[in-house]
Amino acid sequence: MTYRHTRKGRRALSAVAITAGLLLTVAGCGGGGDDGKDSSSSSAPGKTSDGGKEEGKKRSEQPSSDTVLAEVKGENGITLAVTSAKRTDGGFVTVEGTVTNNTDNTWIAASWRGDERELAKNGASIAGATLIDPQGKKKYLILRDTSGRCLCTQFTGGVRQGETSSWFAQFPAPPEDTTKVDFQVGAMPPASIEISEG
Repeated sequence: MTYRHTRKGRRALSAVAITAGLLLTVAGCGGGGDDGKDSSSSSAPGKTSDGGKEEGKKRSEQPSSDTVLAEVKGENGITLAVTSAKRTDGGFVTVEGTVTNNTDNTWIAASWRGDERELAKNGASIAGATLIDPQGKKKYLILRDTSGRCLCTQFTGGVRQGETSSWFAQFPAPPEDTTKVDFQVGAMPPASIEISEG
């Protein structure tokens, strides 16, 4: 009987400790850091509570900017538009845009994830994208976290026929005097873009 009561007490104490730990974690991750900046002016897209997986889900909304820096067509009816390329203080370039599926089927970005073994776990994403500096003759690969996941959009479930989905990708920034680069992904033709200061 004593053993049963001891186990029951330990189980209750463990549950309380876990709950308290989770509450502290959630409270520590909460907003509250309003330093007067408008959250919509952030140069990098924010993560969602599901660990960023929401980023890759199909969307039919248009990007926040109406300007198109470059647009290329290829891969049997896929249209890639680059709407923004901003250099940030941290030494990064964030490139944003849209992809439109003009094919007869749901498009899965399998060829856009790149050939590297580390990128294979990114699934259907834009992980194989590169920035090419023709002047400095350098190629910049997409940034990754310590787990090998790209700092980019994952097209979870693909892009359905006739739909447009927004995407983003982050790269190390080329030197300050480099403002024109080529954005290239998969078998799409390169898109010449100009980097602006963010």
